[in-house]
Amino acid sequence: MKLRQQFAGGGLCWLVTSVWLCLAASGQQEKVTVSDEQPSTPQETQVATFGGGCFWCVEAVFERLEGVTDVVSGYAGGRMPNPTYEQVCTGLTGHAEVCQIHYDPKKIRYEELLEVFFKTHDPTTLNRQGPDVGTQYRSIILYHDDAQKEAAEKMIDRLNKSGAYPSRIVTEVRKFTKFYPAEPYHQDYFRNHPENRYCALVVQPKVQKAEKEFKEKLKKLDESK
Repeated sequence: MKLRQQFAGGGLCWLVTSVWLCLAASGQQEKVTVSDEQPSTPQETQVATFGGGCFWCVEAVFERLEGVTDVVSGYAGGRMPNPTYEQVCTGLTGHAEVCQIHYDPKKIRYEELLEVFFKTHDPTTLNRQGPDVGTQYRSIILYHDDAQKEAAEKMIDRLNKSGAYPSRIVTEVRKFTKFYPAEPYHQDYFRNHPENRYCALVVQPKVQKAEKEFKEKLKKLDESK
């Protein structure tokens, strides 16, 4: 039994005849809408698309970074159009839980985003992040252009050669095609549900690690609040 579905407010995934079946993580059943093939963003911003396990974790980490203007949780890398959370959770759609990270390259470079990505999840575990198991939780980088592809491949090569991890990195690097935003109840989940047990046990430690490792890259807090 996967920890997040235990604590997500009613969602539950279980294994039946080797297939993960998933109920909703919320009582809501919103229709997922597909974004354009290439996201429309202001000219001064760019987009990175990463999957590193539960998208609640990825979103919570990257929205803290200076230069990141928006983070959207969703699904990508698979075959099924307009997938729902329940469908992705079966592991049969080919999609991974990912986040689209809109950022200002004048304030934070793509290589810096990659550094945060690799240090805030385990890129050596195939189809698994901690208690979350399945292809939908795989480590994946969906590049939007050749420059992003080159940067990702160079960093993986450097990390492997440096022995930064005890095992080789298994992160998938593939061309971005389509992104499907997740249901509204998944957006800003950690911010809206800090009391959730999964958030406290899994998401919060990742956020704390990012805040410690990348203190100089964090957004400045409004001290008047």
